[in-house]
Amino acid sequence: MSVPKEVMFEVKRRDFISLLGGAAVAWPLAARAQQGLMPVIGFLRSTPSAPFEHFTAAFRQGLKDAGFIEGQNVSIEYRYADNQPDRLPALATDLVRRGVAVIACNGDAAAAAKAATRTIPIVFSTGEDPVRQGLVTNLARPDGNLTGVTFFSGGVLSEKRMELLHDLIPKATLVAALADPNYGGAEADLQGAHTAGRALGKQIMVVNAAGQADFEVAFAKFAQAGAGALLVAGGSVFTSQRQAIVTLAARHALPTIYPNREYVVAGGLISYSASVAGAYRQVGVYTGRILSGAKPSDLPVRLPVKLELVINLKTAKALGLDVPPSLHVRADEVIE
Repeated sequence: MSVPKEVMFEVKRRDFISLLGGAAVAWPLAARAQQGLMPVIGFLRSTPSAPFEHFTAAFRQGLKDAGFIEGQNVSIEYRYADNQPDRLPALATDLVRRGVAVIACNGDAAAAAKAATRTIPIVFSTGEDPVRQGLVTNLARPDGNLTGVTFFSGGVLSEKRMELLHDLIPKATLVAALADPNYGGAEADLQGAHTAGRALGKQIMVVNAAGQADFEVAFAKFAQAGAGALLVAGGSVFTSQRQAIVTLAARHALPTIYPNREYVVAGGLISYSASVAGAYRQVGVYTGRILSGAKPSDLPVRLPVKLELVINLKTAKALGLDVPPSLHVRADEVIE
């Protein structure tokens, strides 16, 4: 029995649509959110752009390592909240609406990105514990659509920073701590400082500052109390305003240890941390791998591989400090 032409046409039409649907599922994410044939990455940060251009450059280098070069085979849409967290949900939603293939973001922006989409892959870089943040439930096997890199080591790093301060200024019995109350990792930083302080016979004085407007008052309190040294806790707001903190530490002649090398490059005394630029390079690598077809669940959250001690000898000299040879030898980077 022959098949009517109109029935045959409908069968072929359905087969064609089915074929297209299957192909859409099978295509890598790189072929989905696109401008022409070029995948688009959403790059979202809670901070301003200018203080972190080297992080962006490290991200692009990681992309290049994974085979993607901006403007050649990938496009990047940049969004910055300028330290105004209430702007993040709208910025994340805008990227989702634009149909980006992947969202790369810092830790403060990751929650907004997660709330905006359950399907677009998200790659984060965070200084906090991503499990505690609620970004993933398992570091080795991230669930959902998120994975990334953390340079978080709990209070252990703060303990080590306190020990390094003691090596530099052993006579400082009162150590000040500057903390951002809105930074989720501040509690762990302060716990570590208190733990080490008790072991070293030091008193810890904590002053909270939500941003640059609070810095002058905080340093005035440190001076009034007679603090002999300062520990600056982590947080992207502090890092974006690092020059103001470094300048006040110099003005008050207060030996200070910082949560990353960016402060020391800006004139700070000493830092001990994982490389944040290195974390962003890995975010770029992960983003490229996802564009090539990997799923976030295939990529375990990366932990710090190396911790770096950075010392600014020029600043030490200005403070009248002699850096012990033991610290000088251990330093990964010395700024003359």
